[in-house]
This record gives sequence, C-alpha cells and structure tokens, in this order.
Amino acid sequence: MAKLTATGVEKWKVTDKRQEVPDSLMTGLYLIVQPSGRKAWQVRYRFGEKHRRMTLGKYPLLSLADARARASEALIAAQDGRDPAGEREAERAARVEVQQSGRDKIKTLVEQFGKRHLSTLKSGETVKRELNRHVVAVWGERDIHDIAKRDVIDLLDGIADSGRVVTANRVRAYLNKFLNWCAERDIIDQSPAMGVKPVAKEKSRDRVLSDDEIRWFWQACTREGQPWGHLGKMLLLTGQRLGEVVNMTDREVSGDLWHLIADRTKNGRAHDVPLSEAARAVLGAVERLKSDAGYVFTTTGTSALQGYHKGRNHIAERMVEVASEERGEPVDIPHWTFHDLRRTAATGMARLGIPVRVTEAVLNHVSGTAGGIVSVYQRHDYADEKRDALNAWARLVADLVEGRADNVVRLENAR
Repeated sequence: MAKLTATGVEKWKVTDKRQEVPDSLMTGLYLIVQPSGRKAWQVRYRFGEKHRRMTLGKYPLLSLADARARASEALIAAQDGRDPAGEREAERAARVEVQQSGRDKIKTLVEQFGKRHLSTLKSGETVKRELNRHVVAVWGERDIHDIAKRDVIDLLDGIADSGRVVTANRVRAYLNKFLNWCAERDIIDQSPAMGVKPVAKEKSRDRVLSDDEIRWFWQACTREGQPWGHLGKMLLLTGQRLGEVVNMTDREVSGDLWHLIADRTKNGRAHDVPLSEAARAVLGAVERLKSDAGYVFTTTGTSALQGYHKGRNHIAERMVEVASEERGEPVDIPHWTFHDLRRTAATGMARLGIPVRVTEAVLNHVSGTAGGIVSVYQRHDYADEKRDALNAWARLVADLVEGRADNVVRLENAR
C-alpha cells in the first residue's frame, strides 16, 4: 500500500499495464493509472454481501485531497447502510429518462423562458428571436445538463468568426439571462456561461455609404428583388430601424403614412413615418402573400423575414457585381450593416440642410435635442417637416442612382 502525496501522484510512472494504487491514508481509495497516462480515483467498499466500486473523478481535475474527502463521504454512507454507487446509477437513470422525455432540452426550456419571462419584457420578442436563431438552431435537441462552458465559447466564436462580433456579444448577453433563469429554477446547478467574457470589445460604428455605394446598393437591391431587395430599399428611404421595417404590416399603412404603435418601436413611443413616392413605389412592388398576419416582408405569410445576415450578404454580393461591372475591374466594398443604412439616411438629411431636430423626429430618437425638458414639453410632432425631409432624401437617393447629384440643393433653398 503506497503513501500517496500530491507530488507523487503527479509524477507517478506510467507502465504498459493498468495500475491500481491503494492509498495508505484512506483505506478503500485507489489511484487508477492507465497505460495511456490517464489517471482517475476510485473508491471500494462493501454493500451487504457485494463488493462495490465507484469512480470519484479524473486526476488532475480531482486532487488527492479532494479524492480523499469524497472517498470518506462514500465510505461513511456505506457504513450507514447506503450504496453510493447504486444511488449514482439511479440518478443517471433518472436523468436519462428526463432527457428522453425532452423536458430538459434546450428548445423546450427556451420556449418556457419565452413564455414565463420574456413575454413580460418589451424586448422579449427580440431576445426570443435571437435565441432561436443562434442557440436553438445549434443546441435545440441537446439536454441542458450536457452544455459546458466550452460549448458556450465555441458557439460565440462561431458567430464572431462569421463577421458578426456585435451579434456574438448580444447572444452572449441573452444566453446569460436564459442560463441564469434555468439556474434560478433549479434546472441546473450553475450557468455554464459563467465567466465567459465578451467575444471582443465593440467599437462605435460610423459607417456611412458613399454616393457610389448608395447607387450600387440601390441597383443591387433591384437585382436581388423580393424579399431582401425591397426591404433594403425601404430601410434606406425611411431611415427606420431594421426590426420596425421587417415587421411592417399592411394594416399599419394608410395612404402615404406608416403608423407604428408604441409597442412596435424601440423607445416605446408611437411614431408616424411619411412615405415618399419612392417608398410607396417600393411597397407597391412587393408581391403579397395572403395571410391574416398581413406582413409586407415575408416568405411564409405567417411570420416576418428572418436570417438578416444572409439577406445582407445577398445584397452585398450583388453590390460587388454591380460595382465591378461599372468600373470594369474587381471592386472591394467595405463591410456594411443594415443599421448603417439608417445612419446613411440621417447623414443624407444633414447634407440637405435639414435641422437636427427634424432628423431626430424622422428617426424617432428621444436623445440629443429630443431629450430632457424638450421631450416633456415639446408636443409638436413635426409631421410636415418629416414629410419634407423624407421627400427630399428620396429625391437625393434618386439623383445619386441616376448620377445627377453633383450639386446637392439644400432643403431651405429648394422651397
């Protein structure tokens, strides 16, 4: 019987045969050394007339001191007439039964998370959609107890490696909320995402499409057609948020006005968006799918468009084609996002001399000049100014597409 020490266990010599080394200080504890070099701890005891063995854990994850402590617990339980190995087997069998029932599958728990928690939040629909897109799509059939920290890191790295660092960080935040909720409900002991850091530090974006890029973008959208091409044009012409445009329904549009109720906007404020002639033409070109939902941008009729990353890539590929044909050589276009179209519209309005307050009203911003005391006491809705601004922006886009925008006329001079 060997007198095991921490250093001795670490340096134990490997042979070509399996070794079972008893511990002189803890009767019943054995160090198992495989020919491959792998080491593990095992405890042996009697339960009735049977000799029982139970693996305690692998070395070095389980140290000598911890192995002795676990062995002591198992031996005390055996003295009290219990069978620790049998109890563990019963727990595993119960877990397998639960897994087979689907109760602890990721897709089942995300659905419960949405019903019991996210449904009470304004941002709940967005969080649920992102969890389904990035988590359920990958882990849906897996049991939550099988998810480890490395799985979380691999998932986020995969999203980031596809060029979506910001999305990876958002998914990390949503996944943290979901896993912590599972821990609070005693589904898991602790979140496997605990200690996982953001994929990368986010930089504030200032990407604005150039005049050439606006022209290429518009022509690319025309080539791409329904649904992503029409969506891209509406994002550029209106300057509204992606989620608001994607979920547009025909019921929200009356003539040349698009009305969003408070529940449909990020800041919880109802918002009217005047539709320019160009924007109405885009809407008129969208072939509708008959459905009670009434979504404008949809491929199913029952739900709004999904897969924004792929949709953006479709348009980006068409842009490169258009630009390369125009220049007669390959053109490298810097990465852009759908949100950059909103910034491009705001910058275009500033270029036209439109007051910042009016641009903020168009974008439904409540920060900057729209914040503080102004947001409380200023009730003017800028309806006419918003209409003039969006009409002017649509004309500028048309001029850029047609190559007529060498001399931009500021709005105040155009009246």
